Amino acid sequence: MSERDRWEWSGMLAGMKFRLIAVVTSLVLVTAACGGDDGDSGEKESTKGESQTVVQVSPLTGQEFGGESPANPVFVVKVENSKSGAPQYGVNQADMVVEEMVEGGITRLAAFYYTTLPDKIGHVRSLRGTDAGIAAPVGAHVVASGGAGPAYDAVGAAGLTTYTEDNNAPGFSTDSAKKRPYNRLVDLASLAAQAAPSEIPGPYFSFTPVGEEQPAAAGARPVTSGSVVFSRSHTTTFAFADGGWTRTNGFAAPGEEFVANNLVVVFAAERDAGYRDPAGNAVPETIFQGSGTGIVVIGGQAIDVTWSKDALASTLSFTDSAGNPVTIPPGKTWVELVSQDRGSATFQ
Repeated sequence: MSERDRWEWSGMLAGMKFRLIAVVTSLVLVTAACGGDDGDSGEKESTKGESQTVVQVSPLTGQEFGGESPANPVFVVKVENSKSGAPQYGVNQADMVVEEMVEGGITRLAAFYYTTLPDKIGHVRSLRGTDAGIAAPVGAHVVASGGAGPAYDAVGAAGLTTYTEDNNAPGFSTDSAKKRPYNRLVDLASLAAQAAPSEIPGPYFSFTPVGEEQPAAAGARPVTSGSVVFSRSHTTTFAFADGGWTRTNGFAAPGEEFVANNLVVVFAAERDAGYRDPAGNAVPETIFQGSGTGIVVIGGQAIDVTWSKDALASTLSFTDSAGNPVTIPPGKTWVELVSQDRGSATFQ
């Protein structure tokens, strides 16, 4: 296992660069008998040594790997999130999903893959400047159909690698049942075979260590449904059942809806990206950096939080209304990245 793939859990503070390990330490008692005359057993001396077991942990889910961590980098695939691009394929196999605002009042998905590399993900759409802040915490390679110059510039300035069909990246194909631009699919396993490994700066969230009890949070309240408003024309709704959260108005193929253990809503600043789409709509860019208000939903409990992310590549961390850290338990997480000016969220 390479050194860059190892992180230490100690501290669990936002902004630190972790290595992908949790260390389990056991004490070993070594006893030596000192011989004596006349049957005297003598004095027993003991020394203590430490043995360490390296447990590798996912930077996206906080869950332990069964063996070595994947050799491939983390990928984030841009997926259409409208009726025009339905059905969505492969989103259910993602480790984590971020929903982001784009032009025209609609949203796109940024689906993260590390432990599983599906051979059919789609329908793949284009880059946005927002993707820099979404992908940077884990150094994800961004997979998209293409993108405008300012979007490429923003993602490149964050030091991230992009794979786009515009630039002849491998693995892309056509869904004959759809029309452009809603018919692009990607075989991530094929693309990964030609991708160079890259450093993962740290975990995406401040996770609760595996096996530890989830700390109580101030103001936690029971909830079973949620509604997140991105714009006047788009709201995402969720329901909690059987220990997981799923969209009730999503576009996934039958049986392929993403099931989240945790939901995170982040209200962030938004600015004009400086260009327009082919239909003439101004393109927004969400600034996934700094701090603001949010909601963390863990199982059936919602917590009002303050989020913090010092730099684009920093770990995302939270505090409750009493100022105590709120960590994310191991599992799959869905993130709603919402404009602080025009968005809202309700859980009940």
